[in-house]
Amino acid sequence: RTVAIKILPTHLSDRPDLKERFDREAKAISSLNHPNICSLFDVGHESGTDFLVMEFIEGQSLAEVLLGEKLPPEKVVQIGLQIAGALEKAHRAGIVHRDLKPGNVMLTREGVKLLDFGLAKLTEVESVPDSGSLPGLTGIPTLTGSDKSPLTAAGTILGTFQYMAPEQLEGKEADARTDIFALGALLYEMATGHKAFHGDSQASLIASIMGTQPRPIAELTPLSPPGLDRVVGTCLAKDPEDRFQTAHDVALQLKWIAEGGSEVGVPVAVSRKRRVRERISWVLVAVFAALAAAMTVLFVVTRPEPDDRVVRFTMSQELFSTGVSYPTVSPDGRYIAFRGADSLGVNRIYLRAMDDTEMRALPGTEDSWRPFWSPDSRSLAFFTPEKAKRVPIAGGPSQTLASTLGYDGSWGNDFIIYDITANDSLHMVPVAGGDPVPASSFDRSIGESGHVWPQFLPDGEHFLFLCIRAGSEDRYLKAGQVGSLESRKVADIGSRFQYVSPGYILFVRDGALYAQPFDAKALRTTGDAVPVAEGVSTSGGSFGGSFSVSQNGVLAFWQGASGGVYQMNRTDREGNGTQFGETGSMRNPALSPDDRYLAISVEDARTGTNDIWVWDLERGTRSRMTFDPAEDADPIYSPDGETILFSSNRAGTIDLYTLRARGGALPDSLFGTPDADYPSDWSRDGRWIAFSRQSGSGLDLWALDLESHEAIPVATAPYSEDLPKFSPDGEWIAYQSRQSGRSEIYVQRFPEPDGIWQVSTGGGMAVQWGPDGTEMFYLTQELELMRVQVDLTDGFRASVPELMFRPNVRGASDLTNRFILTSDGREFLFNGLDSGDQSSPITVV
Repeated sequence: RTVAIKILPTHLSDRPDLKERFDREAKAISSLNHPNICSLFDVGHESGTDFLVMEFIEGQSLAEVLLGEKLPPEKVVQIGLQIAGALEKAHRAGIVHRDLKPGNVMLTREGVKLLDFGLAKLTEVESVPDSGSLPGLTGIPTLTGSDKSPLTAAGTILGTFQYMAPEQLEGKEADARTDIFALGALLYEMATGHKAFHGDSQASLIASIMGTQPRPIAELTPLSPPGLDRVVGTCLAKDPEDRFQTAHDVALQLKWIAEGGSEVGVPVAVSRKRRVRERISWVLVAVFAALAAAMTVLFVVTRPEPDDRVVRFTMSQELFSTGVSYPTVSPDGRYIAFRGADSLGVNRIYLRAMDDTEMRALPGTEDSWRPFWSPDSRSLAFFTPEKAKRVPIAGGPSQTLASTLGYDGSWGNDFIIYDITANDSLHMVPVAGGDPVPASSFDRSIGESGHVWPQFLPDGEHFLFLCIRAGSEDRYLKAGQVGSLESRKVADIGSRFQYVSPGYILFVRDGALYAQPFDAKALRTTGDAVPVAEGVSTSGGSFGGSFSVSQNGVLAFWQGASGGVYQMNRTDREGNGTQFGETGSMRNPALSPDDRYLAISVEDARTGTNDIWVWDLERGTRSRMTFDPAEDADPIYSPDGETILFSSNRAGTIDLYTLRARGGALPDSLFGTPDADYPSDWSRDGRWIAFSRQSGSGLDLWALDLESHEAIPVATAPYSEDLPKFSPDGEWIAYQSRQSGRSEIYVQRFPEPDGIWQVSTGGGMAVQWGPDGTEMFYLTQELELMRVQVDLTDGFRASVPELMFRPNVRGASDLTNRFILTSDGREFLFNGLDSGDQSSPITVV
């Protein structure tokens, strides 16, 4: 076929980071399939030249057609409808144009075609400072007197000035509403033959866009539809909140005009008869206005008391394989966001408007958890295994804020504050991106060991958080302030909480949701707590709480179990599987060397924390092994089957402990550090224990030498590594790592590495070695079990991965945690959601 080839500028090709980003974004754009969007077929690199292969379009650009001329009203509406349709398609895919102008609109016999969709944004840096300055404006050509030369900025300010929204000129984040502003400028220019904003210099043009309104279309084009002025005026609103919020809204308005809803083509000079009718109409309007005023007075006097009935509905989780994580309501109460895993086990953030029955996934939020809102309800922040990010809900790419691990966070005026683990202090990062810094410090004199669940107060500077004391059930709220590591106790509240205006703290106690009056200025409670809802789930432990509330009184919560009911599944090499054993909230299964016993962490329904249990698979009985109120998890059998290794926070930090596999004795501390450590494997010779250690960038791999009782680093790169597994001979160690940007399986020698080999080819996690070391098994992101043949006789060699089967279980988060191979390598044990389980819905009040 005939195609168009576009050569990339050298300043883009010379930057490896921009080149990589360009390729990634271009591939996303190539997925757009819409009759009004120019198709991008391919990205090429040939002999040092980078280029794009695009659809060849015959026609004229809108810039050539205009050249100071205006189009007929019906043509303006027709072109505007097609542009709006193309924008809607792209925005739903998370792509913002950012440089919509006449030169990027082609008019063909078949209709409108938009060019360079999304490509203009690709030269933007990862983090754009949120300031009033205009970076990157040096070296920009000035306007000519005819306003016909393009004025395109370089650096962080992207687009052509005459069509740029105020927020772009301020260097702020662009979203779908930025394109809507540019669409309004296009409609104005088509309808009038004049640009909406003018200036003889950069400064005067910027001042025009920021502070003036264009002349009404009707003054320049008397025959234009009256409704077109209103549509264009709304598109060109200075504040994005005052514009149409989606391209679909613009399309509906233009369609109404096209169908005659705004008297398209009605002349200004009307007949005498028409003028008489109009005079009569105005008289009637005056009469009805008087009547309306009288009725208003009557209504004020006689109106009934407001209806205080509670509106309640539920949201089903049936679309998701593992239910969803904490629902979070936007501060304005218009949206609810949550993380869900689809049928393939891919986790991403979903968004649902309160007045809509449909939900949509936010592009760029894969592999994320626990989103939280910006104060203006326009953006969401979230964490991946290595990064803190933010994404606009109206459409647009996600922005990296920092390379850091995090869980729960809160968004203030200038900073985002977040926790890392239950055994660390709080950290914060600027909302525009930057380096994380500590936000709180422990009071060691009273045994503080963890700060979690930060929550900003209305001033955006003070914040509350939950404090945990080592080896104690004592938990309480403290208050801190941005810029200071000092804090003070403010309330005896010991669970996950949320502050809500006009002055309450919501928290969970004994399965019920309470509201405690709280003075946010004085930082103290002012009355007794009152119950709000019963049976609220305490997902996340005894001091968790699955609820969220907006600042105007919209509450979302789970009642009953939210984590799902799990059951073990035994599957042969052909994929034939059966469920066995009891059901419950259980995770981290480990099989004894003789395949008779299964150690597993089981959640206590009373406390919400986990304990270690052991199942006798031959007799069908099970025994509880730990009884401490702390969190006990991640069991691992010793090679002789006599000892169980596990993790516990009973001393404050998450450390390694051992207990006798047959019971009868209290657990012993094996290895304790100030860091959080999670065991994963025990070498067959009994000498080494492999474990993951929490770090600022995620998880690092370490190994503990039981002979010297010293720990050595195995893999501590600036990205997350997890779930290490020793080869049967103990000379190799396999693990999953995100060094390529997604989780893959890698192998290196142990204990002295001499290279790293990648085993998986399309994503991989949860690796296991075969019993004789000639096979490796792992799961893909799509939860398919893969097999690789391995030759260790002379270095490391691996075959191309082959698909075995897809496990017939649900529950991606637990499959990726661990699956088990029997000692003979003939069967696999998976832990997944019980096929009969239906997670309880989210209740919204």
